[in-house]
Amino acid sequence: MLAELLTGWIADQRWFAGKGRPIDDLSIESTVPLMDGDPALAHLIVKVVQGDRTTRYQLLLGLRDGLSSRLRHVFIGRCEWDGRERDVYDAAHDAELMGRLLHGIARDATVGPLSFHRAPGAEIDTSQRSLVMTAEQSNTSIVFGDQYILKMFRVVIPGMNPELEIVRALADEGSHHVARPFGWVEGTIDGETTTLAIMQAFLGGASEGWAMALTSVRDLYATPREVSAGDAGGDFAAEAERLGVATAEVHREMREAFGYDALDPDEIHSMAELYLAQLERAVAEVPALADHADVAREAYDLLASIDEPVLVQRVHGDYHLGQVMRTYDDWIVLDFEGEPGQPLAERRALHSPLRDVAGMLRSFEYAARHLLADHPDAETLEDRAEEWAVRNRAAFLSGYTRSGGELRPADVVMMRALELAKAVYEVVYEARNRPSWLPIPLAAFTTKH
Repeated sequence: MLAELLTGWIADQRWFAGKGRPIDDLSIESTVPLMDGDPALAHLIVKVVQGDRTTRYQLLLGLRDGLSSRLRHVFIGRCEWDGRERDVYDAAHDAELMGRLLHGIARDATVGPLSFHRAPGAEIDTSQRSLVMTAEQSNTSIVFGDQYILKMFRVVIPGMNPELEIVRALADEGSHHVARPFGWVEGTIDGETTTLAIMQAFLGGASEGWAMALTSVRDLYATPREVSAGDAGGDFAAEAERLGVATAEVHREMREAFGYDALDPDEIHSMAELYLAQLERAVAEVPALADHADVAREAYDLLASIDEPVLVQRVHGDYHLGQVMRTYDDWIVLDFEGEPGQPLAERRALHSPLRDVAGMLRSFEYAARHLLADHPDAETLEDRAEEWAVRNRAAFLSGYTRSGGELRPADVVMMRALELAKAVYEVVYEARNRPSWLPIPLAAFTTKH
């Protein structure tokens, strides 16, 4: 009965990774009672089968004899539990129950296969009341008062999540660019210790990099055309440069924490061949890319011609303006878990740090141009978008190199190839999901930076 309820409910959740595909089977793999009585709290791992794809999800279920109106929006259904019919709902939205997680972390508690861990030296105020953040998509973030934010990983993959691994290591290095870790939750999946949640300091007064950049772009669009981007109100270039500094410092701290290696020319050549194959598949799917494909092919040919080793290390892996927050003191980097759809081994693999640089450069392009999608004055504003992107890309790279990030000739070739490979991915994504945004990644093949 409960499995049937969850099958009908889970597909509508914003964090569900299998949207658009029917659910063939949902089974409950584990159930751990965290709180008995009325209300009750249970932790579940469920396995969802969709064709040849099997995914595990983490759920927190609340159970009440009668659900109040304040929780009706997260009602799942009624089923038998502990011998009686009860209302079942998404407990992440119930502050009365979420306090149990905070207490568990504060006490280093163990409940069945679940273990709660408090970071060394952390003091946790268990009186803080919880609130779910609505902006999260692939995970669920629960804020406790104005002090902590607990990220609950909805898709569960056996092993340590890179975010926990990297944040703890950088905090131990004394990094100023990560939010302090306060604790985490682990379970055992397929015999492996698996990260289920991580709790860090909540950056309540901070501003998201993406929002700051969009404000700057809007200000520029509203400024008379004779006024340059540097003289317009809301210029973002100084912040872009500081972000470049922070990025280089984080890369250095990751090298110190995890070490580094090098790709030899043969491995670089294989990388170029992989990107070329991805390009050809993208051209077959999105014909609009065909007229620009030679630009990418030329960049990949140059990449394949690199005849010296190239540094590789642990990287962020999904770096863009939405992954950074500006506090009063500095830029903070978030979400080190990498691309959620990739296997953990790939997310832990060593890459050129220029992969992160390329991701941020693409993010500047999106910030500059996405407001032009369906804009009646898009054509006349294109030069303003290009001016903003050029200015902020240059500022970011200036900060990056000033703080030790390398951009030798071979690095420039690598960065260009990585940026175009990212743009190829974006072309396919936008064609599938947001066709009106397709001109944004296509512009990467015509602009000269």
